[in-house]
Amino acid sequence: MISSGTITKADGLDLLAEFMGVKDEVFALTQQAKDGTMNLSETLEEVLRIINCTPDDVRRFVQQHPPEKRLTKGIVNLIKTLQKRGVAVYMISGGFREDIMPIAKYLGVPRENVFANRMNWQWDDETGQPTRLSGFDESQPTAFNMGKIRAISKIREDHPYNTVVMIGDGATDMEAVQSSQGADLFIGYGGVVERPAVAEAAEWFVYDHDDLTRALKCSKVAMIGIGSFACAAIHLLTQNIEADDQFDPCLKVWVQDPLDEFEGRSLIDIVNTEHHHPKYLPGVHLGDRVVASSDLEWVASDADVLIFCPPHQHMQSITRRLMGKVKREAVAISLVKGMRVGRDGPQLVSQMIRKNLGIDCSVLMGGNVATEIARRELSEAVVGATSSETGQLFRKLFKTPYFNVDIVQDVAGAEMCGTLKNIVALAVGIVDGLGCGCNAKAVIMRQGLTEMRKLSKTLYPNVRNETFFESCGLGDLITTCLGGRNRATAEAWTRAWKSGAPKTWAQLEEELLSGQKLQGVGTSNEVQEVSRAFARLGMSPWTG
Repeated sequence: MISSGTITKADGLDLLAEFMGVKDEVFALTQQAKDGTMNLSETLEEVLRIINCTPDDVRRFVQQHPPEKRLTKGIVNLIKTLQKRGVAVYMISGGFREDIMPIAKYLGVPRENVFANRMNWQWDDETGQPTRLSGFDESQPTAFNMGKIRAISKIREDHPYNTVVMIGDGATDMEAVQSSQGADLFIGYGGVVERPAVAEAAEWFVYDHDDLTRALKCSKVAMIGIGSFACAAIHLLTQNIEADDQFDPCLKVWVQDPLDEFEGRSLIDIVNTEHHHPKYLPGVHLGDRVVASSDLEWVASDADVLIFCPPHQHMQSITRRLMGKVKREAVAISLVKGMRVGRDGPQLVSQMIRKNLGIDCSVLMGGNVATEIARRELSEAVVGATSSETGQLFRKLFKTPYFNVDIVQDVAGAEMCGTLKNIVALAVGIVDGLGCGCNAKAVIMRQGLTEMRKLSKTLYPNVRNETFFESCGLGDLITTCLGGRNRATAEAWTRAWKSGAPKTWAQLEEELLSGQKLQGVGTSNEVQEVSRAFARLGMSPWTG
């Protein structure tokens, strides 16, 4: 939220008054309003009476004072930088839209993001055109003292979880933080006029908008895990963080096994010098600024954004190791598909992260095969986030021209979809191993989706039905059942069993997946434990 007094070198009303030849009279009145010594609505009424302009006067004034000649130093760059980072910019003014809107248009601020007063006009009965000024619209929130708080409260109604920062130079701007419905932070600006009372009361006071642009946070991103999908995600991430000054271009990556080798060479050294993973995603460039390390605390401790993508069975120990060692204001996103069943019942990975680390956690789920993402084939995913603001952050990190990202405010629904579909993929693999056709696979997939929804809604009643038809639901189910490693390994397991020489899941993981772990087997065991717990209570989890 930016006050118009910090955007332009001179107050719009003062300039209009000068244009109309009544500069000194109006300037004295507007200064009293800004200093808080005169009622705002009375000031506006008196100012308009003195100016007494016509619509033609306003048009000629705007032509004589175009926006590009009126803007304060650094404001264009500040607003463009904020908008590039997905931050909504609002303009608020005790002046009038007739003057403010051309400036907002020049700066790219949407019409609906402008709060300002409106002039009322007397209309000619014969021509149907406005002819002379007849006052102002008193229904606008900015027409009265404390009006900026009223404007901010309207923003909060639509964006209840977002942080609101007010930048301004006057007493009415400081009012914005004097209410629970107002702004969270006030930044005083003295680049045009320095008011001692504002400078003293402001939590931060600047004279140049470039100071604010330079102070915008450069977020550090860390990836926990380096399996095949983690590598595909890194391939996406580095494209975006290297191109956006919102993010530190260095991406730290945690490698669990410091002794892991490939053809006699340290895997960590290969990643750090050749910038690819020869075992899980060979030949795919991970980014020149990727730094791999087996020191979990070093990778995670200074990160503003934590991305988790190890096997889900390791998440409990990882998050416990990081307890008290990550930034309190950090945010996390889980790419992990699985759950943990403990004494208190089932726990999703995002819940585990929130509980153990005390930070917000979103999820990224979708129908994706790592190798196809690496080949830059058309793909999509869903960010399940607790707020639109957080969802936009992660969308910016992962979205590319070939990898689309949508946002749903249904973390549990998106995560349950990603977790349970691996079990269905095992069943489809078994059907393939038995030599059955498409009819049988269709039955398994349809019934599987039905049971996924029932279990999810039993465990988390607020899960939305629509989520199951997003990329994280139906899309992921189709992809995993047609081309995922759970399906392929289950087919191999079934064929080995039919041949009379059965193999364990662990053997097949080593043979087919280079030692990577299947999520479906562990998740199946956990879901069966949930089902047994319900049975002990005489209930069924499949009634949601």
